[in-house]
Amino acid sequence: MDQDTKRAFIVTTVFSFISIAAVLVSLNTGSLKIPPVKVIQTFLGQGDFQSSTVLFVYRLPRIVITMLAGVGLGISGAILQGLSRNPLADSGILGLHAGAALGLIIFVTFFHSMDENASLFIPLFTFGGGALTALLILLLAYDPYRGILPIRLILVGIAISAGISAITLFFSLRLNEETYNFASRWLVGNVWGRDWIHVIALLPWILILAPFSWIKSKTLNALSLGDDIASGIGVSVGKNRLLLLATAVGLSCASVAMAGGIGFIGLVAPHLARRLAGPMYQHFLPLSGLIGLIILVLADTIGRSIFQPNAIPAGIVVAATGTPYFLYLLAKTK
Repeated sequence: MDQDTKRAFIVTTVFSFISIAAVLVSLNTGSLKIPPVKVIQTFLGQGDFQSSTVLFVYRLPRIVITMLAGVGLGISGAILQGLSRNPLADSGILGLHAGAALGLIIFVTFFHSMDENASLFIPLFTFGGGALTALLILLLAYDPYRGILPIRLILVGIAISAGISAITLFFSLRLNEETYNFASRWLVGNVWGRDWIHVIALLPWILILAPFSWIKSKTLNALSLGDDIASGIGVSVGKNRLLLLATAVGLSCASVAMAGGIGFIGLVAPHLARRLAGPMYQHFLPLSGLIGLIILVLADTIGRSIFQPNAIPAGIVVAATGTPYFLYLLAKTK
């Protein structure tokens, strides 16, 4: 095991224990306090009825959603930064979240159903909105002579995001009060997936796409060096870029489908992971997912506990902590 691999393994192991601690804290947080020892006893089948009901029916499904969504957003951001070769790239900044929001609004506008079975289709609609947005951004950002320019990708993404947000607002004004309240809270990053059926809807996207992105980590290493170098070492640039972009869109849009329009995780998590585990994608990609998990679990825990009985959406907590870091990165980026 070389030095970089050993370093990445140690850091990832440490953050794995931190993520377990964050989950235990979240399980213990709420109107009913359940000590960590009792949480473990309940998982082992030795808990009382009250603890089992609170944990397995109310808290655990929501926490699993935040765990899965955090992993998806962290890995998605890392992929997008590699593909665009831009440290400021993020699914929210590039407009993918705006496309996902439009997909959600179209679903609730024309299908008018928010029951449990219908919610299984929400990731498909958000993925469709995000995929169409990504395709539009790629077409507008592509230069026939120089390929995809990172700065153009960012600027086009911001412009497309503004336009799609206007369309989303137009459709949202036609919703009834109940559906509009749901959509507005989703847009600010409210974790609405709180049942096991929502976990089932999100789980396949993360279980399939997250390992696939790690398998393609060496391809990401090559693409992050530039198209000419990647082509020179035998990488099919066009095919792999589209494949990895679809992977990033799938991870991002499926995650925000259940966790709301949460930004900055895909920006912050890859940066922290890269600094801790090194620049190789096979080393920092899993860590990026773990950091995204920790950030979202803690943000949701803070939002629903500190300001009881009025919960604050996790997206607001993430934005409050992520904005200063974004400004720091912006100041350092030339």
